[in-house]
Amino acid sequence: MPKTTKPIGRFAPTPSGRMHLGNVFSFLIAWLSVRSRGGRIVLRMEDLDTHRTNLENARILREDLLWLGLDWDEETPPQSQRDEVYQEYFQRLSDMGLLYPCYCTRNQLHSVNAPHLSDGTYLYPGTCRNLTDAQRKAFDRTPAWRVKVPDRQWTVEDLLQGTYTENLKDDCGDFVVRRSDGMFVYQLAVTVDDGLAGVTEVVRGCDLLSSAPRQMYLQELLGFPHPVYGHVPLLIAPDGRRLSKRDKDMDLGYLRAHCAPERILGMLACACGLTHRQEAISAKELLGEFAWSKLKADPICPDISALVP
Repeated sequence: MPKTTKPIGRFAPTPSGRMHLGNVFSFLIAWLSVRSRGGRIVLRMEDLDTHRTNLENARILREDLLWLGLDWDEETPPQSQRDEVYQEYFQRLSDMGLLYPCYCTRNQLHSVNAPHLSDGTYLYPGTCRNLTDAQRKAFDRTPAWRVKVPDRQWTVEDLLQGTYTENLKDDCGDFVVRRSDGMFVYQLAVTVDDGLAGVTEVVRGCDLLSSAPRQMYLQELLGFPHPVYGHVPLLIAPDGRRLSKRDKDMDLGYLRAHCAPERILGMLACACGLTHRQEAISAKELLGEFAWSKLKADPICPDISALVP
């Protein structure tokens, strides 16, 4: 029989505040999927935006994960310390002739006259793609840098959401890989980080599903294999609002003060379809219950009232 390669998954939290239940849910499924097959977990702090993130939040995130029973095997350097690495891959794209400076302002991009997709995000029309040197010199500001995309479809066979297809030219347009302030953006950073860490499985919220084709394109350009993707449903409040850090919806600081981790995991496991009853259960005990085929794909409204007095 051929030798089976064990999967490598990852936790990639943003240390901008306490985790909320949606974060816990995606990390739980990532952990269960990999650990149930004897695989490894890599932890990485996604702190590109240093104005919103800090070391104390990163420390608390680690503590919260371990309190939940979600351990990892390796921690890679945080993104804020990897500019030289990203610059190397940025230069590779430049050497391929695929990058160009973009001088469009935020107001121009979000103008009512700019092309927008059905979800309200803008479709970049290639405004700066073919500017001459003289036209570029006429701008008195530092540009962002975009990567040219082909007229080609990219298909994600998602573990939970099924088949998802995008034509980058029609559904996205040339996208930014470095901002005008010099910061490398999520799409490039996460592609490089996952590729160098050997990540074979990416599990995250389904709000990031549309990012997968862009990352697959960069993976192909930079010589990284495509990981398997699993985009889990978002958790929503009874009024249909998405749970978020911004609204402090059931963050781990509040939950740790009121209930045991097994109650949180048991509630999430029942809400997503892994178990039939809402009862306390540990992460390790859930390993025997895990199967992607059990999980719900639609948004989940968990019964959070049962967690706290």
